[in-house]
Amino acid sequence: MIKVEKAKKPGYTIIIGCGRLGANLANALSDENDNILIMDTSKDSFKRLSSGFGGLQVVADGTDFDALEDAMISKASAVIAVTNNDNTNIMIAQIAKYKYNVERVIARLYDPEREYVYKEFGIDTICPALLSAQEIDKLLDINEQLK
Repeated sequence: MIKVEKAKKPGYTIIIGCGRLGANLANALSDENDNILIMDTSKDSFKRLSSGFGGLQVVADGTDFDALEDAMISKASAVIAVTNNDNTNIMIAQIAKYKYNVERVIARLYDPEREYVYKEFGIDTICPALLSAQEIDKLLDINEQLK
């Protein structure tokens, strides 16, 4: 029997913040043929995107309601806030989740002690400090097992 996989319907993802993480994420999602809009306050940030990036680039503030509406945030399947500021990321995440009813909202978090605030709002987080600590712990465990 031949297994037929259902074609994945492209989503519409808005990424706010085009630093290293935002650009890498936008490039990866673009390569998967997802519809991507990446927003940053600095035009120069978009230089981090690959030459094959197939999404839209918008110079705007991710907390600006007009900019979000122009980006058709209400049609987004996901909003990912990865600016370099925890307060900005939580504000964007709250706007996306509660004003525009975006189903999937993810925010980067620098300060792990703030994670409870995001959890109270039902917002998924990614915390580089915690992820790094977990990976280092795994490597230490592997090294101990090899001895």
